[in-house]
Amino acid sequence: MPVDVAALVAPGHTALVLQEVQNGVVGERSALPALADAAAAAGLIPHCAALARAARAAGVPVFHCTAETRDDLKGANRNARLFLGVRKTPVPLSPGSDAVQVPAAIGVDPGDIVLPRHHGLGPMTGTQLDSMLRNLAVTTIVGVGVSVNIGMTNFAFDAVNRGYQFVMPTDAVAGVPADYAAAVIANTLSLVATLTTTDAVVAAWL
Repeated sequence: MPVDVAALVAPGHTALVLQEVQNGVVGERSALPALADAAAAAGLIPHCAALARAARAAGVPVFHCTAETRDDLKGANRNARLFLGVRKTPVPLSPGSDAVQVPAAIGVDPGDIVLPRHHGLGPMTGTQLDSMLRNLAVTTIVGVGVSVNIGMTNFAFDAVNRGYQFVMPTDAVAGVPADYAAAVIANTLSLVATLTTTDAVVAAWL
């Protein structure tokens, strides 16, 4: 039975959450250049910008969940190769730096909420996202960003485990390599998330 995306993402119970859509991850100067290239090829930033504009106009809360690491590494994860690799890049995700800022094309409006994360793999861990969504009576999350390899998949699982409907516009996410990301979306995320497009969500919020 086809899913009614417009009803699922109706403004009264939906939030838009951008995961690691920040300059130091998907921007031109990225700690993860291959991922930034994949995001650029997918048009991730323009699609996220379109979603953010439509969400604000419709009264849908917009959350920017960023990843940050203190320069002294206090409290930082050290228990996976991913964290060790990111720390070796020439683009540190230092609090307050340009690397943790949202791309200018998307921007941060006064009504948006920015939730930095200093720990973990996804925005449901180490932030107040879950509590704030519940306080806003949100039952559906439109989740976008990176990466399909880890962060977005972790995000989808965490959201579903907490009882949320998870909607993923597949043109507003990216992973590497692209064919692997497509396989994860088709064979894993399709089982837990409602897959759609930026245009379909924007149309629902007009």
